[in-house]
Amino acid sequence: MSTDSAPKSFTRFFPVIARVLLGLVFFVFGLNGFLWFIPQPPADQMPKALVDFSTAMMNTGFLFQLVKGTEVAMGLLLLMNRFVPLALVVLAPVIVNIVLVHVLLAPSGTAMAVVILGLELYLAWAYRSAFRPLVAARATPG
Repeated sequence: MSTDSAPKSFTRFFPVIARVLLGLVFFVFGLNGFLWFIPQPPADQMPKALVDFSTAMMNTGFLFQLVKGTEVAMGLLLLMNRFVPLALVVLAPVIVNIVLVHVLLAPSGTAMAVVILGLELYLAWAYRSAFRPLVAARATPG
């Protein structure tokens, strides 16, 4: 085996690793929104704007559950390697919100938000052929 083939053989696993990591993040943190198994810091130790935002989402009676349910479902699709491009598209606005919340309201979590964004962008690039029809300037119906 030549030394040139070693990097190529390992890099073929990068999309799988990224998909599983992103799937785990959304599946676990989505489930946590329903089961509360990850301890949360007390509200007085979190930025007030973040507490207000989270409270507003929960007080709608549906938005928090919708986002967390979406995270669980799309995380599961990523873990099962099913409908990956669809899962990436559905998670994109959730990820934008995660990044903005951490950049603007809770800067301590910005690093993790950037990692999640990086995984999403890498997977979008890895699955770019599936997205080509979505970015067609002119599309014709059926």
